[in-house]
Amino acid sequence: MKRIGFRGYIAIVVGILIIAVGILYFFNVNRVTLTTSKKTSGVQLTQSTPGQYQTVIKNGRYLVSAARGITSTSETNSLDVKNFESSLLDLAKTHFKTSSYIFQEGQYLSSSTVTSLLERKSSSNSDGLNPEDNGKTDSSRNPIYVQTLTEQDFMTKDGDDLKLAGMVIGVAMNTQDEYQKEQYGATYTQNISDADRVAYGKKIAPEIIKKVREQKGVDSDTPIVIAMYANSKTDSLAPGNFYAESTSSSGTNLKEWTSINQKSIVLPKESTDTSSLGSEANTSFANFKNDVSNFFPNIAGATAVANFKSGTLSSMKVTVTTQFYSQTEIESFATYVSQSALKYLPTNVPIRIIIQAANEMQAILIRNSGDKTFTTTILD
Repeated sequence: MKRIGFRGYIAIVVGILIIAVGILYFFNVNRVTLTTSKKTSGVQLTQSTPGQYQTVIKNGRYLVSAARGITSTSETNSLDVKNFESSLLDLAKTHFKTSSYIFQEGQYLSSSTVTSLLERKSSSNSDGLNPEDNGKTDSSRNPIYVQTLTEQDFMTKDGDDLKLAGMVIGVAMNTQDEYQKEQYGATYTQNISDADRVAYGKKIAPEIIKKVREQKGVDSDTPIVIAMYANSKTDSLAPGNFYAESTSSSGTNLKEWTSINQKSIVLPKESTDTSSLGSEANTSFANFKNDVSNFFPNIAGATAVANFKSGTLSSMKVTVTTQFYSQTEIESFATYVSQSALKYLPTNVPIRIIIQAANEMQAILIRNSGDKTFTTTILD
């Protein structure tokens, strides 16, 4: 028999340790098995983070939405893509606590189902949420009211399984509809009044709830929150906002609608904007803009999107555009911008500042609510 040398013993010991660590990991990982199969398939959860949901990982990959990509390709303003889904998740936290529920990307409404819902109602598509085409090409035409919708699921642990405990459906409604009178022709814009948008949203909400409850796995008494979002105009520098919500506890019945007081505005404000909303933030931003413009040559522009909830500033995103000729310029300018922001911008809200040149990000500065300094990241 061949004798095992010292190195061989070391190799055996290391191998045993690796196997032992693997076994310990297997039994201690935050794991929920959805199948009795002996295969390695199953569901795991991300680590718990204060104020954030645990999310679902299936077979080692993030579980994406069954209707993935529809919102990003259907929204005409890219700002609405991010704001629509992130604001919906914030709204969900008021109904489903992060400490009690697990977030799952929508799994019940398929891509084909959502696509059918977003089309016009017709003889071949009774599910269409948008009105039939009346053949008109002027202001009397039936516009496209519903631009997109998205589903978010909230799960709880049920033994070794995950159980659907609630859903949130976000519906993005148009404030204007762009259309063509003929194929490849000029693009026209049809404005949709607030009153028409709100009324149409309330009209089709029970149809959406009905369709959701028809999906396999959704019970007749699964709580479903439906939230209505007003899209921004295509060329707007500020995203839209959620304006109303309701809840269906069973069937297609909806409780009374509750108004959501959210608003996003662009700073500096237009001279024609005489509203009082954001006046204080506008003044502080003007002082910040003047200060950084005096410090550095060739400032092409500085704008901000200020977000308000119930009339109170909740966050701000600033974009500063200029031209750089060296890395030291970028670093020096970013340092000064952080100092100026601490001096002039509001102190009690999260602020993100992007410094860019020719649409290429050069640096990002972030200060969370309660922080006393900005965290600066210089990009190579």
